[in-house]
Amino acid sequence: MMFMPWSKILMILAIYFVVQLAINYLLRKWLKVKRKKLFSYNHLNEKHKKIDWTIRIITIVLLVIGTTINATRIPTEQFWFLQTYFILFMMIFSTETTRAIMEKKYAENRNDYLYTTFQLIFASILVISIFTTDFWGFFS
Repeated sequence: MMFMPWSKILMILAIYFVVQLAINYLLRKWLKVKRKKLFSYNHLNEKHKKIDWTIRIITIVLLVIGTTINATRIPTEQFWFLQTYFILFMMIFSTETTRAIMEKKYAENRNDYLYTTFQLIFASILVISIFTTDFWGFFS
């Protein structure tokens, strides 16, 4: 049976989220850390808040500049490092790396930074593998 493109995308997203949830559950049990709220601003202190917001503002500026520059170029000659997906990936990587560093320095539970680091590494590997393997061969 041939899948429609949208059903393939939904399948990839479902696989990604199930694997991510399973890994997060296992890591939380192994490292004995509390579950973090999804999409929340859990800053450890004011310094962390300032750094996080600086990264977010820089990301917005880069998105505007990158979109403007790439919109004026021929689609085959656009800069890959100014593409939206790359800028957003770098923002997530930067904010989570900052979180791990701040957790190592200031968190009550010393394993919080390990959880964040393992989560970041696993998510990065998963996302990079999805894009480098043409969505694990679903669209080839």
